[in-house]
Amino acid sequence: MVVIGDLMTDSVARAFYPLARGSDTPASVLTYGGGSGANVAAWLAMEGTDTIFVGRRGSDITGRTREMELMGYGIDSRLVMDPERATGTCVVMITHRGDRTMLSDPGANARLQPEDLPRDVFGPDGHLHISGFTLINPDSRRAARMALRMGRESGMSISVDGGSHAPLERAGAENFLDWTNGARLLFTNTRQAKVLTGREEPEAAAKVLTAWYPNIVIKLGDEGALWASTTRDDLVTVPAEPVEPSPGSIGAGDAFIAGFLPSWLAGKHPKDSLARAQSLAARALHQPGARPDLGD
Repeated sequence: MVVIGDLMTDSVARAFYPLARGSDTPASVLTYGGGSGANVAAWLAMEGTDTIFVGRRGSDITGRTREMELMGYGIDSRLVMDPERATGTCVVMITHRGDRTMLSDPGANARLQPEDLPRDVFGPDGHLHISGFTLINPDSRRAARMALRMGRESGMSISVDGGSHAPLERAGAENFLDWTNGARLLFTNTRQAKVLTGREEPEAAAKVLTAWYPNIVIKLGDEGALWASTTRDDLVTVPAEPVEPSPGSIGAGDAFIAGFLPSWLAGKHPKDSLARAQSLAARALHQPGARPDLGD
């Protein structure tokens, strides 16, 4: 499994009370390894999948720490060191009600270049997953599109995800659909699916998206997930697993992707693959941060 995407440091600030604007609010502030692409790679590796991660980090101590974490998961890390930009950082603000807002500085991620892509990772026996953030960011888009082209030309199966709905909307639905031409599978959540199709109902959005992708997975949050395909008329759905989330949990969507891909690529029924994805997402919700605990 080859994952190309973002490597970040997540600073998770969880407020204990309503935000006192212009003043202080008691909070818990903790730091974790993050980045959607790196998170997917970490969950894949922890589940026993041979995983290569391709990305870019700063030459700072934070970047070195993040790279060592990836190696600790057993990932074949192919990170290029940027001499100018710092390792990316995301400030995750969680209100006392549990609402999450992200402030992201992509840092070195935005400088990923086509020449950073190692040619030896592309081959017909592998699967390529591209983080939507790498496509949406204009400075790393050439590298992401080159990776998609190399994956297609080498005969790899390819999946992409929708990143996040606000930057996806800024990039434009038609552009994103064009950039990801040739992908075999698209992952989105309901808000990303609406941006791409204009449809409120996930079922309707899934049907529209099958005009561009042979397979669609839409994460429905508390309501579970659905799969649609050009090969069958009916939708496959599974419910979410009941779970009481850890207050600082983030990245369940990345764990979901890592749970779905190996099962689906092994030829399991989509319902079984969705169930496996929900199980791994529930595990992610039980812990703080966006990656599996290395102590497990």
